[in-house]
Parts: sequence; structure tokens; C-alpha cells
Amino acid sequence: MPSYEYRGQQINISDADTEYKGYFEAAAEHRLVVKKCLDCGLLRGEPGPGCPWCTSLQWEWNQVSGKGTIYSYQIVAHTVVPSFRDWAPFAIVLVELDEQSGQPDQYDGLRITANLVDENMEPEKEENVAIGKRVEVAFLDGEDGFTLPQFRLIDEPPKGTVWQHQV
Repeated sequence: MPSYEYRGQQINISDADTEYKGYFEAAAEHRLVVKKCLDCGLLRGEPGPGCPWCTSLQWEWNQVSGKGTIYSYQIVAHTVVPSFRDWAPFAIVLVELDEQSGQPDQYDGLRITANLVDENMEPEKEENVAIGKRVEVAFLDGEDGFTLPQFRLIDEPPKGTVWQHQV
């Protein structure tokens, strides 16, 4: 069983863990993968054994581009996790990936969650975070081969309206 340390926290990924093992193996190669249902063909980013649309248990890992749009976000102003206190405030983003935007209907899409980082792999400034902004995957390489997919802003124009929380 691979065991990693990230920001002072121990992370263990069992060899039998089909939910995450392939995801982290691909991330170590700087590839972003999601599950593809072998029955209906739809992609999903969240863990779980069954397809949320057709309930099939048949799936395989599928590489995606890692480009998308911020669908939602949260600014973590204060964290109770000691190893992230030096990062606060930081943005956690829900990204709708381009591969399946608005499918299987206009209210659904292929969405995954990660931190939003800048070009130095530090937390992106809160004033730069907004729903509708374009992002791409960035890989944060840790020790012992552990890699975390994160997102960073890109200079592509938004595909729709941009919204930002104003204090």
C-alpha cells in the first residue's frame, strides 16, 4: 500500500482502492483522469462505484484535457487543519471540465473539486477567483511521487457570465 506524507498529513492509498488508486497513478504522470461509464458513455469525476446516470457498475479510467470553467468556489478563510493554516485564505473550486459541459442535460456536467493555485503553486489570490473564469489542471508534485491535481487560471476568455462574491 503506497503511503505518502503531504503537508504533515499521512495519506495511505490501498492497492485495492479502485476509487482513487488509478486517479493518483495518473496524476503522478501529470495526467488527469476521470471515470467513464462503459454502458452509457458518460464521464464522472466524483468517486463511487455506480454511474449516477444509468447506475452501471462498469467503468474505466479516461484521460481528459483538464481545461474547464469555475462552476462554483469557496474561500477557506480559516482552517482547522493545522497543515493548511499557512495557506489560508485559499480557494477551493468546483470545475466543470470541457469534455462534458452541460451533459447529460443543461444542469449537469463533468465537475471535479480541487484547490486553485497560481503559477508558483501557491493559493490564488481571492480577488482573482470568480465563477465563469477559465482554468486548467496543474500538478503539484510532493515527496515520494505523490502528486495532486490542482487548477490554475488561464488567459482564455470566459464562455459566459463571470460572477464574483463582493464583500
